[in-house]
Amino acid sequence: QVQLVESGGGLVQPGGSLRLSCAASGMIFSTYAMNWYRQAPGNEREWVAGIFNAGSTKYADAVKGRFTISRDNAKKMVYLQMNGLKPEDTAVYYCNARLSGQDMGWGQGTQVTVSS
Repeated sequence: QVQLVESGGGLVQPGGSLRLSCAASGMIFSTYAMNWYRQAPGNEREWVAGIFNAGSTKYADAVKGRFTISRDNAKKMVYLQMNGLKPEDTAVYYCNARLSGQDMGWGQGTQVTVSS
């Protein structure tokens, strides 16, 4: 069973930074594509960033140049470094695992609030 546990959310001022972490278990981690999604109040869940098993990355236009997704296969961890945070980044952030295009699991979510 795929298990994903997220951490690192919190309250930051505009322009600040946060690093989200996702700890994975119950799978051959290195074979999975990993993604971060977010959902703000009143909005649908949106894709933020993804990283393939070989390490290539993709980002939503809204976060390009500010967010960086990375993975550590030895530690079975996925990270999202968020810099230059804006109030519109406020959302619950979710870690997601996919295998051969199939959704395999989600984390519980971690709250990120950007406010002065």
